[in-house]
Amino acid sequence: MFRFENTDYLYLLIIIPLLVLVRMYGLRKRKAQLKMFGEPQLLKHLMPDVSGTRREVKFWLMMAAMALIIVMLARPQMGTKINQEQRQGIEVVLALDISNSMKAEDVEPSRLARSKMLIENLVDNFTDDKVGLVVFAGDAFVQLPITSDYVSAKMFLQSIDPSLIAVQGTNLAEAIDLSSRSFTKQENVGRAIIVITDGEDHEGGVIEAAKRAKKNGMRVFVLGVGSTKGTPVPDGAGGYMKDDTGHEVMSALNEDMCKEIAEAGGGAYIHVENNNVAQKQLDGEISKLQKGDMMNIVYSEYDEQFQAVGILLLLVLIIETVVLESKNPLLKRIKLFK
Repeated sequence: MFRFENTDYLYLLIIIPLLVLVRMYGLRKRKAQLKMFGEPQLLKHLMPDVSGTRREVKFWLMMAAMALIIVMLARPQMGTKINQEQRQGIEVVLALDISNSMKAEDVEPSRLARSKMLIENLVDNFTDDKVGLVVFAGDAFVQLPITSDYVSAKMFLQSIDPSLIAVQGTNLAEAIDLSSRSFTKQENVGRAIIVITDGEDHEGGVIEAAKRAKKNGMRVFVLGVGSTKGTPVPDGAGGYMKDDTGHEVMSALNEDMCKEIAEAGGGAYIHVENNNVAQKQLDGEISKLQKGDMMNIVYSEYDEQFQAVGILLLLVLIIETVVLESKNPLLKRIKLFK
């Protein structure tokens, strides 16, 4: 298991592209100034020992050294000891709607972005539980198998986008059925399916799917995202999606459908207006589920890896020092740096 102890330092990496832009500006200005003295080819003959390539190589070596220093400050670490710990928790599968209608902006910044922030907050509050992630539109697939690795859960969450599923639409029944099959075979543990959606269903059969999940010992909770008033759906090109007749596609939160699904699944419906309020309501509902013993893999010891980065940094600095800006008369036959 690899990690950075001080991840805040990684933000300093933004300095590197800024320095590259400054250098590009400086080179353009330098070329303009040189042209005032004469033709570039003539100046090249007058200064045969000057090497533009060598300066370029030295610059990029310094950028690499700076990046390595920042990585060292972030303290890269590797987990070396794995423990299996028995804990009391539940299993949760989050089913996230990523259909085009979730791009609607009736909640800021959009329904999908709000949903992803809510999921991230939920995952941050999990301690001894296991979580899985299912995404769906016209089809559904498992984005992350059920796990206690919350870091991976949040990492996979960031890559979610409607483009992940080619078949558009909203198949809530398939999402619930797939979520039901995504749990472990462990007995005597509470299981929850949390569906995050705007409630649009184009395929049907969702009530039956929720009832099947309840029959198999799972509870289905529904988090409704969006406004019931309806809003146009962005097309990603600065406009709004239109139907076959040329009218803008309007999307509204279908609260009635969401409530029916939650009731059929033995769970609860929560309208997401404020993420913190919705999370507290959901936490209260989930806390009622039975907690069972589960084995979690935990990396309990981490070794510092900055030494390896330091060695690489030293090599880069040595090379940068050895490479001179001007051509070495003793190495004229070597054509590596012209």
